[in-house]
Amino acid sequence: MNEKFYSLPQEKQDRILNAGFRVFSKNSYKKSPMLEIANEADISKSLLFFYYKNKKELYLFLIKKAEELTMNYLVSSGCFNESDIFEMMYKGLYAKAQMMKAYPDMSNFAMKAYYEDDEEIRAGIQEIIKPYTKLKTNKNIPKLDPKDFKEGLDLEMMYQDMYLASEGYVYRMQQEGNLDVDKMLTDYRRIIDFWKKLYKREY
Repeated sequence: MNEKFYSLPQEKQDRILNAGFRVFSKNSYKKSPMLEIANEADISKSLLFFYYKNKKELYLFLIKKAEELTMNYLVSSGCFNESDIFEMMYKGLYAKAQMMKAYPDMSNFAMKAYYEDDEEIRAGIQEIIKPYTKLKTNKNIPKLDPKDFKEGLDLEMMYQDMYLASEGYVYRMQQEGNLDVDKMLTDYRRIIDFWKKLYKREY
């Protein structure tokens, strides 16, 4: 645990996190200078090195922090307690929307970090993400009862289709910039309701 960093006010913590996420998401690890991150965070370079002894330590901290923040937002949304697949997906996207509002560059950073191949950092990245590469997505979804859906549906294919569509929607919102969380949630609510009518059995 980085006690020096966590002793800071939350607002300053978030400035440093967002600065790191933003700079590392735009450039490779090697081409992301600590001075640029410090400038983005509106602190001195020497102060940034006070919190993190080097760039590698900061980078690996950001990966762990991205995982921690993602899990916290998802748990808080209640999506893991939801038995209805459609509502689970809506609450999951709600969590992502709130997360994107607070940390707009975090998901782009995480994606870039996953494919980072710099020798200085690669082993550390692999150590952090190793537990998650072994997980199957369908272990985190509720069991789907065929009786709840229209006859003849391939439920696994249905879920994969909805999951990929959801991820694509989030990606598009990120690329457009100027994220409007309320619009995003309204749009997704309509998509979820459409899927319900399309796939759920009527009684």
